[in-house]
Amino acid sequence: MNTEIMGVFAAFIITILLAYPLGKYMTKVFKGEKVWTDFLSPVEKLIFRLSGVDPDKKMDWKENLKSMLMINLFFFIWAYLLLLIKHPFMNPMNIGSMEAALAFNTAASFVSNTNLQHYSGETGASYFAQVFILMFLQFVSAATGIASASILFKGLSQRQASDLGNFYNLLVKSVTRILLPISFVLALVLLLNGSPMTFSGAKEIVTLQGESVKVATGPVAPMIAIKHLGTNGGGFFGANSSHPFENPNYLTNMLEVITELLIAIGLVFSFGFYLGKKKLGMLLFGVMTIFFISFSSLAIHWESRGNPLIDNLSISQNAGNMEGKEVRFGAAASAYFGTASTATSTGAVNSMHDSFMPLSGGIFLIDMMINAIYGGVGVGFLNFFVYLVVAVFIAGLMVGRTPELLGKKIEAKEIKIAAIVLLIHPLLILTGTAIAAHISAVNPSVGWVHNPGYHGFSEMLYEFTSASANNGSGFEGLGDNTNFWNIMCGAVMLLARFIPIIGPVSIAGMLAKKKTIPESAGTLRIDSATFGVVLISVIVIVAALSFFPALALGPVAEFFSI
Repeated sequence: MNTEIMGVFAAFIITILLAYPLGKYMTKVFKGEKVWTDFLSPVEKLIFRLSGVDPDKKMDWKENLKSMLMINLFFFIWAYLLLLIKHPFMNPMNIGSMEAALAFNTAASFVSNTNLQHYSGETGASYFAQVFILMFLQFVSAATGIASASILFKGLSQRQASDLGNFYNLLVKSVTRILLPISFVLALVLLLNGSPMTFSGAKEIVTLQGESVKVATGPVAPMIAIKHLGTNGGGFFGANSSHPFENPNYLTNMLEVITELLIAIGLVFSFGFYLGKKKLGMLLFGVMTIFFISFSSLAIHWESRGNPLIDNLSISQNAGNMEGKEVRFGAAASAYFGTASTATSTGAVNSMHDSFMPLSGGIFLIDMMINAIYGGVGVGFLNFFVYLVVAVFIAGLMVGRTPELLGKKIEAKEIKIAAIVLLIHPLLILTGTAIAAHISAVNPSVGWVHNPGYHGFSEMLYEFTSASANNGSGFEGLGDNTNFWNIMCGAVMLLARFIPIIGPVSIAGMLAKKKTIPESAGTLRIDSATFGVVLISVIVIVAALSFFPALALGPVAEFFSI
């Protein structure tokens, strides 16, 4: 167990060591400065020429948001229509089309960077769908988040100006300069460690028992690379990263958990570099990391202790709670992977979250309920920015001054937008869970919940929390491939994806036009440890007030029941 914990510690340290220079590199990309990937410029120019887009056109926040919404609407319609048809090529397994509600859910899921899968990848999607629909969306949805964060950065750095950059230019460069190079390296490592890369269909093998079976393969390695790097999470196989083709060994497990945190943390550093306020960037990273380390430690603790019900049977649990976990990873690495994938919006799983101890599952839920501990690429920082605005407003009132953020006054309009963004998340989660719980209680024959009681409630709560956090993981005891879950979760994913982009970017656009107020002796410093405590308090209070009753009915009650 000590060796496992050392592996966890090493993975996190490596992540930070890589994220810091990546943050500097991304800042240069966002600002259009010279970087080593400039050799890709001809490819980018060809894309802009074919699409008729002027990448140098200056856009204000409204134009950028309109561009972001229009192109994502196109991606959604394109994906939905293609999923409704059976693909006559790149389909050696002869997989049919998706039913309409499932196609809607899948298109919404991948466009929103959620990758919630109500189907099993190897039997539910052809190679054409996996590559040209799902993998493509994993790139552009991640790039949408990164580009939106860059627009926010520029808005906060402007002084009475409306130019917030060009969304199309940032979208393309986020793919070509950030996502593609790192994905290529990771895919190559996965390939060398045993992940398949083939279009030849299932392989027929003979087992040790002499039986002939077909083993699903496919273009796995590249999809798994962007799945983690872009905080997507959607697996090629139904078993996700617990499948040996997606995650062959301990080395690949470390690389996958590193990459799913890499850009999310790098963007926090990039914020400090972009604004020339490294101390503020480090403070925000420190606040997020306090939550992340605390939650990771608790999850590792509970999983390493094992299940008390098994202890009562006098059965040794030296390896910890290994139900639903892979022996090649162990309890500690599985708990860390679960915390990392829910602290970000990745949602990949190398073990079954449904089999974790109640409080570990509760930690995964809290990760997604806060939805700003690193978070998804780009959008995680946008969610955190909303907490930052609220904390500045409260702290400003406490010291008796008009709230200011980076020299710009925070007024009623900005606070109203921040409040709406902050409240939409619990509204979607709790309303959806309440409806599902009512229907399940009134009509048990719907057959959604296979684990009645506290755990069954947790499964429904987790599904809506995962959808609203654009995470995509699930408590897999839930029968979710039904019209109700497909349509409800699809709608939640779309609302929870784009409202948290629209709100912060609009606030940044409004602040960009305001006159900068010079710092004085009475200026509230938001890069101080004192403000960090206020920020942590705001996050804790908002999360507790919003979600504690639901958590008490689910994981907390289940914990006390065992």
